[in-house]
Amino acid sequence: MKRMLWIVLIALALPVAAFANNSVDFTNSGGTLSGTNAGLSLSGSTLIAVNGLGGLGLVTGDLGTLSFSTGALSSGSLQMGGTFAGGGSFVVWGNGSNGVPNGDIFNGAFSGPVTWTMVTLANGTHNYTLTGSISGTWVGGSTVEGATIQLTINTGKGFFNGSTTISSGDTNVTVPEPSTLGLLGTGLIGLAGALRKKA
Repeated sequence: MKRMLWIVLIALALPVAAFANNSVDFTNSGGTLSGTNAGLSLSGSTLIAVNGLGGLGLVTGDLGTLSFSTGALSSGSLQMGGTFAGGGSFVVWGNGSNGVPNGDIFNGAFSGPVTWTMVTLANGTHNYTLTGSISGTWVGGSTVEGATIQLTINTGKGFFNGSTTISSGDTNVTVPEPSTLGLLGTGLIGLAGALRKKA
């Protein structure tokens, strides 16, 4: 009976691992988005806010840079919107200020197709939005996943002509929380030891 109770407790503890994640949010501003049918790339975009990194809460300022490149255009067009292949690169780099690490915080690539959408506003002007899923290596070495959305500056009544400025971007990465996972692992090891000792 006690063995069954231990098994039930372990089974109840395992779902906690699914919630042992921390969401880290990065906000970038500015930078030049360039593109051809071979792909889109962002350079010179400033990391202006980070929220949820290592228990810091919201940190703002000039914190580093965000850059990326996509795969080639697979459908649609640069002017009217379309889809780019995944791959390429996606890097969030910290400059070491305000508690943000110095060096690559996230280094990865687009893990699937990248959507490039043109939005025509009521006044006839255009914005473009880039969205995609990302996967890569976190500053601690673990593999993480996330998503990004980047909004361009209004291009006026003209269309994207190969280069424009990013207004702002938001990237969210789900990171395993080591302290919670460590506690869970220690608890499970203790339970396994207790079961073995009883047997």
